Amino acid sequence: MDEIKQMYETLGISGELYDYAENILARLKPRFEKIDAVAEYNQMKVLTAMQKNKVCEAYFAASTGYGYNDAGRDALEAVYADTFHTQAALVRPQLTCGTHALTVALSANLRPGDELLSPVGKPYDTLEGVIGIGEEDGKNHRTGSLREYGIRYRQVDLRPDGSFDYEGIRAAINDRTHLVTIQRSKGYQTRPTLSVAAIGELIRLIKGIKPDVICMVDNCYGEFVETIEPSDAGADLCVGSLIKNPGGGLAPIGGYIAGRADLIEQCAYRLTAPGLGSEVGATLGLNQKFFQGFFMAPTVTAGALKGAIFAAALYASFGYPVIPDEKEERHDIIQAVTLKSPKALVAFCKGIQAAAPVDSFVDPEPGDMPGYTSQVIMAAGAFVQGSSIELSADGPLAEPYAAYFQGGLTWYHAKLGILRAAQELIKAGCVAKDGAGYQMQEI
Repeated sequence: MDEIKQMYETLGISGELYDYAENILARLKPRFEKIDAVAEYNQMKVLTAMQKNKVCEAYFAASTGYGYNDAGRDALEAVYADTFHTQAALVRPQLTCGTHALTVALSANLRPGDELLSPVGKPYDTLEGVIGIGEEDGKNHRTGSLREYGIRYRQVDLRPDGSFDYEGIRAAINDRTHLVTIQRSKGYQTRPTLSVAAIGELIRLIKGIKPDVICMVDNCYGEFVETIEPSDAGADLCVGSLIKNPGGGLAPIGGYIAGRADLIEQCAYRLTAPGLGSEVGATLGLNQKFFQGFFMAPTVTAGALKGAIFAAALYASFGYPVIPDEKEERHDIIQAVTLKSPKALVAFCKGIQAAAPVDSFVDPEPGDMPGYTSQVIMAAGAFVQGSSIELSADGPLAEPYAAYFQGGLTWYHAKLGILRAAQELIKAGCVAKDGAGYQMQEI
């Protein structure tokens, strides 16, 4: 419709780029229909869990102080456990982020002398300090890391094609291996994201070698992308952040850990104190947002997935390498676009920021970030600070200058952000009109 195109032009998108993008979108409709079908299934799954646990308005009441007898908090955790098909769950605003939730799960279930194994290569940058990676060469300070408490770490890298190194994993598992951490999403890497089926295959291999090992999955960015979760495929613990997929854009803080009841109990003791555990922890009036955000999460995640696929198709048409491409199955909401130069990476993030509902007038600049080994540029004009289920993009200022795009509370907002980022690349001379299309320019 002409009035829609005019509105995009008002928001800084040229008519030529809009028409070009609409032709790409026409071929993506079958993919979008499949995404909607997954969202519908997951919506019914969450609704079933809420009805089973008799969620009522009284559960939205605020608790303060110790938070004793917070029935809403207990019901929310039961809803998460039923949705993830686990024995128990810990869903708390006191879990400040995904890294914190992972730290609680690791430190609660590892003891001095144990060994932690990552069979999927180096974990996300912010976990390096948690584990103690680099302490031996002075890269990280000794500040209560697992290594400082006598917990060893071992990793087995993925093969160049992204597959598991089965022989390496078999060789790495030993008598001290107590917990295996599996990062589902790619982080700041260009490896493929792991499907739930692949995670299940890996868990079966590990359990076949050592049945009592704990398998924990960092599920960040992956919730509700498929109809099943890693906990359906044998994971003992599933961990994530509420300002990503499961918060539905409404949760202002929080994290979750779902899994075996005995392991969740250990996590609760680590989060609060031994002897107190899950009995304390006031929700301070956040229960309503947590419930409603979880209810909205399947459809919000679907919008983010549509944006990721559109971004893959559009930027690949310019000549930029993308992971995954528009035809590959999706297992998280992140789209990696290798932009090949600092100039292009900055222009891309500038476009994402310009499309935001909050702080759209701000130009993002690279800077030092705690937990990261190089400068990072981040674009996120979000209602919740740092929320990556909202439209956002970030990437380290280092080779290969890849941008990691994710989120969008609605598909339409994700679409605008992708187009505005493309427009900024054109403006910066990183992309130029080439006949009927556009072509990346080497900088």
